[in-house]
Amino acid sequence: MSPLALVTGGAGFIGSHLVRGLLARGYRVRVLDDFSTGRPENLEGLRGPLEVREGDLRDPRVLADALRGVEVVFHQAAFVSVPASMKDPLACHTVNTDGTARLLELARRAGVAKVVLASSAAVYGDADAFPLCEDLPYRPLSPYAASKATNEVYARLYTLAFGLPVVALRYFNVYGPRQRPDSPYAAVIPIFIRRLLDGQPPTVFGDGTQRRDFVFVGDVVRANLLAAERSAADGQALNICTGVEVSLLDLLAVLRDLVPNAPEPVFAPPRPGDIHRSVGDPSRAERLLGFRAQTPLREGLAQVMAWMRNTAKGERK
Repeated sequence: MSPLALVTGGAGFIGSHLVRGLLARGYRVRVLDDFSTGRPENLEGLRGPLEVREGDLRDPRVLADALRGVEVVFHQAAFVSVPASMKDPLACHTVNTDGTARLLELARRAGVAKVVLASSAAVYGDADAFPLCEDLPYRPLSPYAASKATNEVYARLYTLAFGLPVVALRYFNVYGPRQRPDSPYAAVIPIFIRRLLDGQPPTVFGDGTQRRDFVFVGDVVRANLLAAERSAADGQALNICTGVEVSLLDLLAVLRDLVPNAPEPVFAPPRPGDIHRSVGDPSRAERLLGFRAQTPLREGLAQVMAWMRNTAKGERK
């Protein structure tokens, strides 16, 4: 029988892509999602051995039941917003830190063979040694970043002290289809695309020279699968990035080239707390997992744009 994978947050942006990747790889898949941000339609039309459960991972009975018979866990569920974590640090801690610690302990008791945790480049904070490598110290600047750093400590602890192999993947700026532009904490790419498709000028906070490492969601899925199936990175945290930095102005140039007659951007004052530069070193993930991001930015952006155009057509019907 094929292995059973549990994907927490499996109806979310990254989680739903991961579910598809696992089904294509021959896994049986169980999703646990409270649908606070995930959407049932993200899982529509999927074929294969898929079970979707609505529940909160903070409930130990729900979580223990979801872990029954599971071989590998992909932990994507999270309190995902840096600004929201600044407004409600305790809620962030409860979901991200308490929730992950409970997940690891119950996974250990259930005999799970491997856990892959979603972490974040936010753990680097305002580090200024580029490209950012995994040996740099934690410098979290938000409760969200602190929770992810704490989860990485638990990942190493459970690997070394309890014999449960755990890998943490530090996502950089992930983008792709099904990333929503209609949240107050939405990422920059879907917001820019939505504005351009609507014929509206995108707003750039600051001068647009801020630089980011944008990694396509399909590459992130591949990194998760490699982390689950290889043991070289057990107990470690790895950057999941491209190693290529792109300024917001360069990003807009590519997007405006994809949208005929796109309006010029407008500029607004910088937002407090925004990090000016973030680019990762992908070499450790390549060495330990054989992972290298493969999707060129323009190709990935074209896929996002096509999805958003189709979504807009569906909403107008």
